[in-house]
Amino acid sequence: MTENLPTLSESTRTTLRRKRERGAHDRTTVEAILDEGLVCHVGFAEDGSVFVQPTMYARIGDALYLHGAPANRMLRALAAGEPACVTVTLLDGLVLARSAFHHSMNYRSVMLFGTAERVEDDEAKRAAMTALLEHVAAGRSGDTRPPSARELRATLVLRFPIEEGSAKVRAGGPIEEPEDLGLPVWAGQIPLSLAAGVAVPDSGLADGVQPPSYVRSYPRRGAAPGH
Repeated sequence: MTENLPTLSESTRTTLRRKRERGAHDRTTVEAILDEGLVCHVGFAEDGSVFVQPTMYARIGDALYLHGAPANRMLRALAAGEPACVTVTLLDGLVLARSAFHHSMNYRSVMLFGTAERVEDDEAKRAAMTALLEHVAAGRSGDTRPPSARELRATLVLRFPIEEGSAKVRAGGPIEEPEDLGLPVWAGQIPLSLAAGVAVPDSGLADGVQPPSYVRSYPRRGAAPGH
């Protein structure tokens, strides 16, 4: 168990070789990024090909939980023991420099390596599916019908450990060559964040059903630190 360890396991594949000052292995940084993101990308190999598939996820303690149909290629491969790489990236801004070479982006990212395991216990599956709803919209699980026994049987849930990995963060303005500072070219940052639009009700809503508070004022996600 690694739940109480303050840092993730370091290895040759999680050691940053460039811009090492931007890297971190502490669990606080890693979990904050995972908790703010909504989509992860899962890289895996199957039948001689390499795939990267986006999917939703949720964190419970020291693990990520993925779910979907048992026939899903990615879930099927991971359930069979195929090693995977899971990444989450928050894009915080565009960095425009005076020179083309030094343009960049501000971001917070996590990369994890490991092998998933199938969640078999129904209560654990229910807990994972509740966490997935809460990760998308806090409070949502209390409003929805819980999954039936048939729906649980039709859902494959995987637990992916948060053990081996690292975070990488870039923040701030452009890094310029001293001789470029006097160029008559605008340079700086364009902050970016994920903001919800006005909620669109489903056409089949029962009479009198009003949007809950988490729908009316869905929080901004991915806001750049310091902006």
